[in-house]
Amino acid sequence: MALQESNRKRKAITKDSLEADEVVLSDGGDDFEAEFLDGILSQSEDERSRDSESGLSDEDEEDIDGFEDSGDDLTSEEVPTDDGDHENARKIVNGLSESGPKLVGSSDDEPEPNHILTEDANGNPRYVYEDIDPVYDSDDSDAPETTNTIGNIPLSFYDSYPHIGYDINGKKIARPAKGEALDALLDSIDIPKGWTGLTDPNTGKPLELSEQELDVLKRIQMNEVPEEGYDPYPATVEYFTSRTEIMPLSAAPEPKRRFVPSKHEAKRVMKIVRAIREGRILPYKPPPEEDEEDLDVKRYDIWANEAPRSDHAMNVPAPKLPPPGYDESYHPPPEYLPDQQEKKAWEEADEEDKGKEYLATDHSSLRKVPGYDRFIKEKFERCLDLYLAPRVRRSKLNIDPESLLPKLPSPDELRPFPTTCATIFHGHEGRVRSLAVDPSGVWLASGGDDGTVRIWELLTGRQLWHVKMSSDEAINVVRWRPGTDAVILSAAAGEDLYFLIPDIISPELASHSRSLLDAGFGYAASARSTSSTKTSPQAQWSRPSTRLTDSSVLLKTHLRSTIKVISWHRRGDYLATVSPSGQSSAVAIHTLSKHLTQQPFRRLKGLPQSAQFHPSRPIFFVATQRTIRSYDLSKQELLKIIQPGARWISSFDVHPLGDNLIVGSYDKRLLWHDLDLSTRPYKTLRYHKKAIRQVRFHNGGLPLFADASDDGSLQVFHGKVVGDMMENATIVPVKVLKGHRVVRDLGVLDLDWHPREPWVVSAGSDGTCRLWM
Repeated sequence: MALQESNRKRKAITKDSLEADEVVLSDGGDDFEAEFLDGILSQSEDERSRDSESGLSDEDEEDIDGFEDSGDDLTSEEVPTDDGDHENARKIVNGLSESGPKLVGSSDDEPEPNHILTEDANGNPRYVYEDIDPVYDSDDSDAPETTNTIGNIPLSFYDSYPHIGYDINGKKIARPAKGEALDALLDSIDIPKGWTGLTDPNTGKPLELSEQELDVLKRIQMNEVPEEGYDPYPATVEYFTSRTEIMPLSAAPEPKRRFVPSKHEAKRVMKIVRAIREGRILPYKPPPEEDEEDLDVKRYDIWANEAPRSDHAMNVPAPKLPPPGYDESYHPPPEYLPDQQEKKAWEEADEEDKGKEYLATDHSSLRKVPGYDRFIKEKFERCLDLYLAPRVRRSKLNIDPESLLPKLPSPDELRPFPTTCATIFHGHEGRVRSLAVDPSGVWLASGGDDGTVRIWELLTGRQLWHVKMSSDEAINVVRWRPGTDAVILSAAAGEDLYFLIPDIISPELASHSRSLLDAGFGYAASARSTSSTKTSPQAQWSRPSTRLTDSSVLLKTHLRSTIKVISWHRRGDYLATVSPSGQSSAVAIHTLSKHLTQQPFRRLKGLPQSAQFHPSRPIFFVATQRTIRSYDLSKQELLKIIQPGARWISSFDVHPLGDNLIVGSYDKRLLWHDLDLSTRPYKTLRYHKKAIRQVRFHNGGLPLFADASDDGSLQVFHGKVVGDMMENATIVPVKVLKGHRVVRDLGVLDLDWHPREPWVVSAGSDGTCRLWM
């Protein structure tokens, strides 16, 4: 019904384009199109009946139907007012259906019109004008975007209509398309930037925020100022500066009142002075603190009438006891009463640890307080004091405790000593158990759990040579032969002792070193031919396998137990090995030039830990778990037994002068022994939190020694020893070196000094070696 009335009435005139009208119809939704087309079809049937009455042909009707099916709901601005003009316009529209839309009244004499005549969906003629192209001076160049002009009317009033309002020109604003549930799900998953999930009440479209609006909301949520660039703390503007200006701000002369005393103030001051002199104004005194006293309680001062006496040796004044506290009362407050645990702890403590001779006890009344249980004992002790104590006043000793401490020199005065890590040697897989610096100070040899012996360039950390000694056993110890006439490296892996000549030396030096190792084969053969006893040898000297021989491993000695310590004699022909699990054959002395092995001890008291030759005399030191024994090799007798007092000795080293030695123990102690002074330690140093693995003196003339511990650190000491028997050794800790990681409760396992420089090299359980300079 509404559509038929609209056909009879004249529609509003709007200047819009074909594209805009197509958008209006295309955005209406499926329900809107079906409902609207039904109205169009019903209305077109009525119009066909009217058209048949007016005498239109079938061909014209088909053309009009074609316009109806096109779905163009375009309104015309100028419609003929009478029926004749209406009929002429319809004929023109029918002509346009055959040849397409064309300009009305186009001729050569008349100007071209600015509109196109078409037909809307109801069959009415429609004039479509071209869009106005605003020029620079136009007022609409900066016109805002078309908005809804319905005012404050809620959009729910338009739920039954296909549009949601009208724009500024009165044109209907179509309802935005609503997708299916799947599209809504996809939109919720792929959230575009600026999406809020809200609907704009003016347009009905999803509300999206711009970058600036999002930035403002973000600032508001973070309690910041919404405006960008606002400084809440501007710089202080100094109104007055500290600089004194030369010229005044005003050139007016100074008033007289500034340098002439005020008579009015002088009168007031004199009035106050006279009042103070007459006593009418008194200075302020703070009120005394008066304690509230209970008048019903009487207090007595037992020392009030004590007459003062002169200072005399026989005069002992009565002691002034402090006033009794709450805990001495017979009815003390509950917070002063001890509980059962405190009472038990006080009763079990010693007399000197109790702190006080009584515990607070609660009694309901004074008559229930018992007698003092220690009265007789205290009287007896007082009588003893009077009988035994002399009546002589003795002055206390006024001694500064710091003066009793020894004066040690500053560490800066004891340089040089190592302070920093200069080089780190990487290459071993697993722990590095042992290392040694060669006598020339150029190379560093190391051995570890991976069964390889590696030789490094000391200063650069570059690996020069390595050999795989064993795939099952770890390299427990490596040591260089003393002296520079030959280069021989000894290494112990399991029960085997190997002698190596690395391929990094000159051919002449390598030939001489090889001759020293091969000299013993002839002597061993002659000794076996002359020997008549058929006893099993204590060690077997032989050539190693072909693979090791090709890798410059030239000699092998097989023992009966695992070797843990190797110690060379200063001449380079003898070396001692220690196998803690070997029992009677734990200590062995080997002769390199004869390929001969001797076991000097048939029985040892204790489990051997280490052994070492004296640096200058024929004395041999053997360390067990608790003692160190020194033997005279020439006389073959025991000289002395050194008792460090440690629970378990880990290592020891003899001073280059031979009169002192240091001992490291697993109970975290470092002990210094003066062999000429006593068998007991001269100094006991405790600077580590875990066991000490290795100790070593510097053999190059520098008064330095160091120890390595499982806490991952090295402690460097200055130990000065003089030849004067009247002066003791000076021991000063100078530096703690930290750098190794602790792996499975193991830290630094071995260390060695450079033969000339104050440099120390350490081997750690983290698989690295470090050079400290």
